[in-house]
Amino acid sequence: MKKIKGKASNTTEKEFVFEFKAGKHNCVLKVPLLFPVQENISDLHGRLMLLHKIPCYVENGKLARNQLCSIGRVHICFYSHLLKLSMMYGYCPPHGLLQCWQSRFRPTTLEHARPEEPSWDEDFADVYHELIHSPASDTLLNLEHNYFVRISELISERDMELKKIQERQAAEMDKVMHELGNTLSDHDVNAVASQHFDAQQVLENKWVTELEQVTCIQKQEYQEWVIKLHQDLQKSNNSSQINEEIKVQSSQLSEPSDSGDRMFEEQPQMEESFTIHLGAQLKTMHNLRLVRADVLDFCKHRRHGSSGAKLRRLQTALSLYSSSLCGLVLLVDNRVNSYSGIKRDFATVAKECTDFHFLSLEEQLEEVQQVVLYARAQRSSKQKDQPELPRNGSDDKSKNVERNPSNILPGEFYVSRHSNLSDVHVVFHLCVDDNVRSGNITARDPAIMGLRNILKVCCTHDVTTITVPLLLVHDMSEEMTIPWCLKRAELVFKCVKGFMMEMASWDGGVSRTVQFLVPRSISEEMFFQLSNMLPQIFRVSSTLTLTSKP
Repeated sequence: MKKIKGKASNTTEKEFVFEFKAGKHNCVLKVPLLFPVQENISDLHGRLMLLHKIPCYVENGKLARNQLCSIGRVHICFYSHLLKLSMMYGYCPPHGLLQCWQSRFRPTTLEHARPEEPSWDEDFADVYHELIHSPASDTLLNLEHNYFVRISELISERDMELKKIQERQAAEMDKVMHELGNTLSDHDVNAVASQHFDAQQVLENKWVTELEQVTCIQKQEYQEWVIKLHQDLQKSNNSSQINEEIKVQSSQLSEPSDSGDRMFEEQPQMEESFTIHLGAQLKTMHNLRLVRADVLDFCKHRRHGSSGAKLRRLQTALSLYSSSLCGLVLLVDNRVNSYSGIKRDFATVAKECTDFHFLSLEEQLEEVQQVVLYARAQRSSKQKDQPELPRNGSDDKSKNVERNPSNILPGEFYVSRHSNLSDVHVVFHLCVDDNVRSGNITARDPAIMGLRNILKVCCTHDVTTITVPLLLVHDMSEEMTIPWCLKRAELVFKCVKGFMMEMASWDGGVSRTVQFLVPRSISEEMFFQLSNMLPQIFRVSSTLTLTSKP
């Protein structure tokens, strides 16, 4: 031991010696250290362990055996050696070794963790699932339908007011344009246009606020009513009396009479169903359907629905908290919002009925945007640490992401959950670009790989029914000729077949239903050609005719 000359005259250098046994080998660590220690003992101990590659699990040394022998980890014994030596030369830890170790051990050990408190959403989900499978289901559905009618009426009033103000403003603008150059100038025209825009914005904001308030009130009233009904059923000993009350309430919430003015007239759709078997040794049976319909038909509720529409609503409600969810693939652009195209139409349908179980679509999209920004930041930080690679043709996509980090790339998708849609619980918003309209995409196209990833998510999250756009478009255009449609359908059929065969390794071979959706504007001849193509690609189960011997 020797004194160190210089500024720290009170500092002593001592050789720290630590002996331990690793199997049959006796090991000795000797490290010169300065005391008193001017740093955290825990940090110093960790660096020494890492620097000298001391193993984690060996036999303990002689010191601190009374407290640490049962643990069997050399780093605690090593820590005790270092701690005792540092205390001899002026270092005093704020807590004892055992308390320090305990404070680090408890938060990272499951058996010592505090039980999670049940959340409101989980409690409400359990209550709803129990009631929807009880005689109260009819009352719940009628109440939801009445709420839907109320929102639909408000939306109709909003559309009527917006139409009136637009017609009035169009007439005023025609008069202004007629007087342009005579008594009015360009400045006057711009002033009138600005006034029209401000008036329309004020009206739209007024209706947005009113619809949000009504939706919040409906959600709160509905959840409170469901909880109260469940409590009454639990407390009451006379179940027959509760059932009579439910019947009375159900009669008071009866459906409005059908009228000739239907908001959503259900148009006849064409469909073909097939049963197939996939797999070599372990065969799994799946159901395939080819459907000609609009993609939003799987989301819309009928304001004056028939008994069939009510059964669809009931089926969706019964499987809301089950292992048989229904999903839909919606093709969108790279912006996470609901302001244009099919995204705007889908958001309009989602707003027509209050979601009593999940966040609104706008709130879910806000969360998605935050996740996308975080993922982009993590990806960019990793790319900075890696060496630069030669640039190729994919730089344009990377530049687009750098310009707007909240955008997603083709093939990526985000998921939204819903309880207020007709036949769908989960919507997969798959990003595609204009390349899907060309006729030369391959099985490695981002849209195809996005479908594979979606099917994998379906396997891991109990989505047993999925609707997929067969042609990877929602609307037909001029370039989509018959050869184009046949080539595209063959590609998607074969790729989906391969993905479904992979499902056996993903989920053990669960029977699923895959619906291939084609646009409503496709011709009947084209539909039947696609229907004839499907059995040629998939192994369709043949029917067995049983006849008795004469």
